This record gives sequence, structure tokens and C-alpha cells, in this order.
Amino acid sequence: MSRSAGAIKAHCIPNARATVKIVATGPVETMDVYLAGLPANTGFDFFVIQVPDAPFGVSWYQGDIETNSAGSAHGHFVGRFNIETFAVAPGVAPAPFTEHTDATKNPAFKPIQMYHLGIWFNSPADANRAHCGTAVTPFNGEHNAGGQALSTRNFRVLWGPLRSLR
Repeated sequence: MSRSAGAIKAHCIPNARATVKIVATGPVETMDVYLAGLPANTGFDFFVIQVPDAPFGVSWYQGDIETNSAGSAHGHFVGRFNIETFAVAPGVAPAPFTEHTDATKNPAFKPIQMYHLGIWFNSPADANRAHCGTAVTPFNGEHNAGGQALSTRNFRVLWGPLRSLR
């Protein structure tokens, strides 16, 4: 993973990077994400995304990752992380209204493959402290995250790294 388009534009987190290792373990995969060069003791949110840069397309939350005092972190995730990674909504259905910005129903859509990964600052305040701006995005549990820090934008838009895994 490399710095996001937003981080590059803001000239922030110049040493930020991530390495991702995926191992097939039968019907699922394990994904280990190693972060470095980020602000110390800072929360980040990790997503599987349709495209690496805004508008990101269909996205799903994988989990939180918090850096240590050296600005490094490790996240371990279990799921479907390969060429079969997709989302589908065959019809409109009611959705739980948990946060004030939640939709109350989903739009119907055909299967959409998602082969990219993205990492967002957990809060706009954390992003601002790193000189990455104060943008508010929906990429955390409360839907008030900061901007994207890292993504797999170093891969082609329609050929993210998960597409190569079988």
C-alpha cells in the first residue's frame, strides 16, 4: 500500500507505508497488515474498497488498527480476500438505523467485485494533527472519520491486489 491521493495532495505523512500479506487457509484467507511511518498512538480504520481513490465505490469495514509509540501497527483479519471478494444487493431491503447518517434501506445492485484496500484516519482531528486536512468521511463506525491515509492506488483501478489471488 502507498500514500493515498489525498495524503499526496496535502503533502502529509511522507513516510507512511503498509505491507499486506494474505494466506489462504481453506475456505477463508488471513490478512496481516503492517503499517509504518504514521503518527504515533493514532487510530485508523481499514476497509476493502471497490476503487483506491475517491469516490471509492462500494466499501466495507474490516476493522481498526492503532499505531504504537513508533507509528507502526499490525492488524490481523480473517475473511474472503481474493478474486471472489464481492458485494451484492439483489433487492431493496430495510436497514438498521444505528448512526444518524445511516440509510434506512439499501439500493439494489448487481454483484460488484472489490479488489482494493484503504486505510483512513479514525478522526479528522488525528488527520489534522498529521497535516492531512480536516475532511470528514464515513469510514469509521460513527461515520465521522478523517481522510484516507493509505490505499492500494499503486495497482490499476480495476485490477487491485485481491484480484490476483485465487
